[in-house]
Amino acid sequence: MAKNKLARFAEMEQLPNVFQPAHQEVFRTDYFLKGRWHSEVFHNDRPIVLEIGCGKGEYAVALGNLYPEKNFIGLDIKGARMWKGATAAAEAGMTNVVFLRMYAEMLESVFAPGEIAEIWITFPDPQMAKARKRLTGTRFLNLYRKILATDAVIHLKTDSPFLYTYTSALIETNHLPVPVATEDLYGCGLNDRVLGIKTFYEKQWLLRGKKIKYICFSPGKDSPLIEPDVEIEKDDYHSETHFMHDAAVHGENG
Repeated sequence: MAKNKLARFAEMEQLPNVFQPAHQEVFRTDYFLKGRWHSEVFHNDRPIVLEIGCGKGEYAVALGNLYPEKNFIGLDIKGARMWKGATAAAEAGMTNVVFLRMYAEMLESVFAPGEIAEIWITFPDPQMAKARKRLTGTRFLNLYRKILATDAVIHLKTDSPFLYTYTSALIETNHLPVPVATEDLYGCGLNDRVLGIKTFYEKQWLLRGKKIKYICFSPGKDSPLIEPDVEIEKDDYHSETHFMHDAAVHGENG
């Protein structure tokens, strides 16, 4: 398993659609591609969609196939998982999908203001203990505001009742626009080919009887963001624990 992981890391270094900034390239400094993703990477001026926590890259690749008129960047820190999507996209000759291996905390170092047209957050760890680590919390929303274009939206798909309730409360507290919200994506009658994309882990949750929740919302631009002052019941399971177990079983941890 360790050899397989090392082999994937070595292959990632050679893939032309993978970018892996070193710490010194993004820590308190601007990455060389900041403001240049259109011109230097995609070679067009089409909208760039960012998926944060892309895992195996299934969603980014599927979106790229559905929307050849858009560009997609899958971001994650787990390189051995990302290898699958990056390899699939490269072998298919996809020029509108690339992958970025780094921590989401460094977004402002990598993207210029307005450079990102849309964000997808797909099945993140709900981080029930620490609000500052939640990808839909005020800390990260403030980061997203710095790189998103005017009128951009954020999409959240999650199996976690806790994260869905928390995000809904944050949206209500800050009076953010919400075009779509549902606690049962596949039972609400919403017919959308994008929302119908199912990742490996999403299929696992559905098999276990978990309902998939979805929210599309705007992060707003000007007013200060406030954390919701509410008590939220914790999930009776932990997504990341299952994810790590499944990844270890399939040799995809890391």
